Amino acid sequence: MDKKPPYNPGAQRPANGQQGPRDSRQQKQAQNNINEHIRAREVRLVGDNVTPGIYSIHEARKIAEELELDLVEISPTAEPPVCKVLDYQKYLYQQKKKAKEIKAKSTKIVVKEIRFGPQTDDHDYNFKLKHAIGFLQEGAKVKAYVFFKGRSILFKEQGEVLLLRFANDLENYGKVEQMPLLEGKRMIIMLSPKKK
Repeated sequence: MDKKPPYNPGAQRPANGQQGPRDSRQQKQAQNNINEHIRAREVRLVGDNVTPGIYSIHEARKIAEELELDLVEISPTAEPPVCKVLDYQKYLYQQKKKAKEIKAKSTKIVVKEIRFGPQTDDHDYNFKLKHAIGFLQEGAKVKAYVFFKGRSILFKEQGEVLLLRFANDLENYGKVEQMPLLEGKRMIIMLSPKKK
């Protein structure tokens, strides 16, 4: 199997419309037409260090080559298409970085549930408390609730005390988003991680 030659930014581009290794690799990941893949006869040229205007595709490619940059079609539906002279690898990198930042800002909030009975013993309580600390440190929200089965609803005050104690024990790791609230057979408290 033939190996592709390594990318060399200083290397001359192949003449007469042949694809260089850099171009074929870029075209695979490209949403934009670049260099020899632009099919228009003339283009409106923009970019740094170029005189904006309408050029034949050959002139536009020549300008890009002289600047050792790529000719990138940024608005193919315009009449004539708009092309920009830029470093395409750098452009793709910046696009990727922007997409990553947007994704990071819109990260999903994970909610972990912890269930108690109204008469949870200390060992079980401490075990669940340790888990809750871990969840909050990972950045997840914690939804803790006391589940009342049958007649155990009579112990709802006990459940509330348990949840308030739980919130108090977690005050260094998270803040209370919702105080204990009875919903059907469950009394729920919500905690979100403290910002570092």
